[in-house]
Amino acid sequence: MLAIGIIILFFAIFYLGVQLLILICNRSIFASNLKERVNQDGLVNFSIIIAAKNESNNIPVLISALKKIDYPNDNYEVIIVDDNSSDNTLKIAEEQCSNIGNISVVKAVDKSYSGKRGALDCGISFAKHPNILITDADCIPNENWLNYCTLSVNNRCDFYFGIAPFFQKSNIVNKISCFENFLNSFLAISAVKLKIPYTASARNFGFTKYAYNKIGGYSKTLDTISGDDDLLLREAINNNLSICSLTHPGSFVYSESKHTFKEYFSQRSRHTQTSFYYPIKQKLFLALWHSLNIVFVLSPLLLIVNNLFILLFLLKLIFDITKTMLFQKKFGYKFKMLEVIYLQLLYEFFIVVHFFRAIFGRIEWK
Repeated sequence: MLAIGIIILFFAIFYLGVQLLILICNRSIFASNLKERVNQDGLVNFSIIIAAKNESNNIPVLISALKKIDYPNDNYEVIIVDDNSSDNTLKIAEEQCSNIGNISVVKAVDKSYSGKRGALDCGISFAKHPNILITDADCIPNENWLNYCTLSVNNRCDFYFGIAPFFQKSNIVNKISCFENFLNSFLAISAVKLKIPYTASARNFGFTKYAYNKIGGYSKTLDTISGDDDLLLREAINNNLSICSLTHPGSFVYSESKHTFKEYFSQRSRHTQTSFYYPIKQKLFLALWHSLNIVFVLSPLLLIVNNLFILLFLLKLIFDITKTMLFQKKFGYKFKMLEVIYLQLLYEFFIVVHFFRAIFGRIEWK
């Protein structure tokens, strides 16, 4: 019994240390980013690249949001790349952008790569500015998005990514997606501070054209049908390029979550499969983090061995609630305490589900 008590104490102290480290990383990176202010004299030029495939329902909303961007028109351009859509995406985009001087619509032809990579690469080849920003056709960037992206460029970041929250709704799929997005973003921001970045959402992703060309563009990111963003970041890591994060609310890019469990599981399985191709250090970090949390969630099953195992579960529960209450607004979310408890348990369960689906399931892309 004494030996089991010592083991439980060791795991509790280790978990406490890891959780505190992650909390401190997030707090420091938010504090440092919020102190920075946009300097209008330091404006830089951006080319925003958007790949669109069968997005006729979303393109009008996107274009409306792009029109509201608070940034001098001469300092940025938008290139919408129609990726051989079978609907009216191309026609709608051309009609709505015909009188907007800094937004152009092109069709992806003679792509160097299949899928979304090829469309993005096509758009980047047309870009006239040295700084590239990528978002998706179903996204709505904050009107101050470019103002805060200038901070990363002026800080000489080769690659940078921002927070991309989902709009919160009342249905269960949305709640699960939002909470997952919060936890995944929370960990991703911490990983940047720890010098082990591993993921970047294509909904809010930027880099210099020089850095993109230096790593060979998407040529070394063909491991999976998805993951163009994460694997591009992997190549930046492999080439020792600087990677930063943006956390100011003015840099947020919002979008809708998936609406059905089928769509949700398909998306998460693709993302999980991409993680199999992360650098070894990043994979070890994620394996340690998720294994530790899953063990603590399952610790009540060992109550028949020793009642002290309940302490591990309670310790995790306390940190999960504290972490969410302290940081959720910084990531664009608001969860109730009861929601935190059951969504956290579902999150740990689905981590395992996504993992096995990524290994044994059939991964599809639109």
